[in-house]
Amino acid sequence: MSDRTVLVIAYYFPPMGLSGVLRTVKFVKYLADYGWKPIVLTNTPHTYYAHDETLLSEFDNRAIEIYRTPPKKHLFSSKKDGLKKMPGFFRRNIIHRTERAFFKPDTAIRWHKSALAAADEIIRNHHINIILTTAPPFSDFLIASDIAERHGLPFIVDYRDSWADNPDSPFHSSRNETLEARILARAAKAVVTTRYAKELLLRRYRMLTHEDVIILPNGFDNEDFKNRTTITTDNSKFVITHCGIFQDDCTPKYFMKALATFLKKNPNVKSEIEARFVGTMKQNYTKIIKKYKLEEVVSCTGYVPHSEALQAMTESDALWLMSMSAERMPGKLSEYIGALKPMLVCSPEGTIRRTALETKSAITTEVRDVAQIEKAIATLFEHWKQGTLPKPDAGNASQFEIKLLTSDLSRELAIAARL
Repeated sequence: MSDRTVLVIAYYFPPMGLSGVLRTVKFVKYLADYGWKPIVLTNTPHTYYAHDETLLSEFDNRAIEIYRTPPKKHLFSSKKDGLKKMPGFFRRNIIHRTERAFFKPDTAIRWHKSALAAADEIIRNHHINIILTTAPPFSDFLIASDIAERHGLPFIVDYRDSWADNPDSPFHSSRNETLEARILARAAKAVVTTRYAKELLLRRYRMLTHEDVIILPNGFDNEDFKNRTTITTDNSKFVITHCGIFQDDCTPKYFMKALATFLKKNPNVKSEIEARFVGTMKQNYTKIIKKYKLEEVVSCTGYVPHSEALQAMTESDALWLMSMSAERMPGKLSEYIGALKPMLVCSPEGTIRRTALETKSAITTEVRDVAQIEKAIATLFEHWKQGTLPKPDAGNASQFEIKLLTSDLSRELAIAARL
């Protein structure tokens, strides 16, 4: 048994699905391979947007323990357990803000008391060397800090997204900065996914040094792609796929309008192209398909287990990604890179575009520029017809392998724990 034990605090964890759990799952999986014994402290969700039991199989044959606190019902949740719909306008703009008025920094703070009690029990029964916590929700950081202070342990915080830069109001921004400064002053190290995120923290919190913040980008698991079919199942069609949900202000309408324009100009190729949407689609987005008369060329799978989403990537000729942010690096991009497929990336100028272009196989456009997107679709389609689709740079992709990234995390944990 390993004598290096890390307590991982993660509110979002399987069987909850969606991208918010993947980075944590992969870190936990491979920390076990680098001589650590991970013990995960998580909650039992009352309801969730997606359910993926298959993610727990990532831990098969690895010495990983998972402790779950009892479920708590949210203030505005329904009485029934199970899946819930993606938030619409009312939940995003009314209920969410009302909840934030009651709970700070987020609704997951209701987990605080039971998480501390569970951590006390874990630490009584195990020799914990260090705590690793991941956010959002940023209540995880507060909980980890309180556990660390109570038991005299070091802790590392892993940012999957920015904290103080995503407030609902100026009040929350000020409040979040105060909380964030307190956490960072106590933490042994902060982990972020991009250089932009690191520079943001260093500018805002002058007590931090460059050594206090390390960059570990989102990664892909080479094992996920090793045994998958890498050619399309239907060679008579050019298949371009989007995997995941459309969050925040993201919408497929610009892509769909561009696709409709391309087909209007080239009606004879309608039977040779398919756009696949793998993941939950809001009802108003499926209405766009009808609006632009794309029912024959667009297919929507709904939410599928992560393994099926990966298979969809490998069976595609090209992959499409949209981001309203130039700098918030989505985990989906790293998996697209791992799939070694050409990409169409619609985002503002910045880190996301640069990362995509470094693959040597991406076309980038502005988010709302329908003419640019149409031209990109036409270019990719023509390359497919001629058998000249660009081949991604496998050497560039290797820097995003999550197992290698976890080796860096393992080293930082050992240094912070003085092992």
